[in-house]
Amino acid sequence: MNTGWVCHELYMWHNTQNWNQLFEPGLTIQPYEHAENPETKRRFRNLMEVSGLLDDLTIIKPRPATQDEILRFHTQSHIDNIKAVSDAGGGEVSEATPIGRGSYEIALLAAGGAIEGFDAVVTGKINNAYVLCRPPGHHALSDAAMGFCLFGNAVIGIEHARAVHGIERVATVDWDVHHGNGTEAAFYEDPNVLTISLHQDNLFPPDSGLLSDTGSGAGEGCNINIPLPPGSGNGAYLAAMEQVVVPALRKFKPDLIVAPCGFDAAVMDPLGHMMLTSSAYRKMTEMLVAAAGDLCGGRLVMTHEGGYSAPYVPYCGLAVVEAMSGKATGLEDPFLAYADAYGGQDLMPHQAEIIAQATGLLSGIKS
Repeated sequence: MNTGWVCHELYMWHNTQNWNQLFEPGLTIQPYEHAENPETKRRFRNLMEVSGLLDDLTIIKPRPATQDEILRFHTQSHIDNIKAVSDAGGGEVSEATPIGRGSYEIALLAAGGAIEGFDAVVTGKINNAYVLCRPPGHHALSDAAMGFCLFGNAVIGIEHARAVHGIERVATVDWDVHHGNGTEAAFYEDPNVLTISLHQDNLFPPDSGLLSDTGSGAGEGCNINIPLPPGSGNGAYLAAMEQVVVPALRKFKPDLIVAPCGFDAAVMDPLGHMMLTSSAYRKMTEMLVAAAGDLCGGRLVMTHEGGYSAPYVPYCGLAVVEAMSGKATGLEDPFLAYADAYGGQDLMPHQAEIIAQATGLLSGIKS
């Protein structure tokens, strides 16, 4: 398997200020670091090098996205706002989403990195690609930043693949712990894009990602949300993949699969309350790789989203890229035996009930 890797040091230079996780420091809030800081991404990249896996990947150099490429999803006023705040030295562009000087240019490089990854996969230069982009993108709306996300990297990549390469049907599988609302909004009325989101029920955005949100107009039936209860672990996620996600992909028959990949559903994450381990991320990725192989010539692109446990994200990321590339490094996850043995890792009845309800959405997919 030929797997591409997109990353750039400038992604780590996007400055989210010295906020205390989600809050601006002040007289009653001691400065610390913003939740979306470079450390998880940098440590992921570093473990890829230490493991030796980076040597086996095809390195894809990112380039800045053009205005026209960004405008396939975002409004001009949104682009102008991000640039103005960045050029002025930084500030908050939406709630809990601060940026610094240069963040606009780095966000263009993140979106352009996604485009380069899509190009390489769709043209057959590689089988699949992991885009370790920052800032993330799956919450960004057409006209607003949200949830640390400035531009919708995955959406921009999909629109590029459709406009430039003639890709007709795309499926997205988002397993970030937060609902992939930006991707959902981009394609909510589009019958040619199947959007699937597995997320913690009612975490972020509030009251978003409901089972009943299934698309509208021509896109009715092409949006699937699986809002899992807090505390869900490996058993619940693997059951959701087996019973809902993979059957949905097989019914939809996409030309390309895209996975906005967050690691904040993992154990120890400070912004989520789920319990996934690297073994679950490995198995979920293997399922997507197998589905892509059967349905669309192996074409799979992953864009990096959330994940805020600096010690643990790298091991989850390594497991994903090992599964994508089919190469085992032999480097062990030191947390795995402990975390896999957590109480509640098995599928629980209340979780199975939600998954069973989600299976009912499969009938609405237009094959």
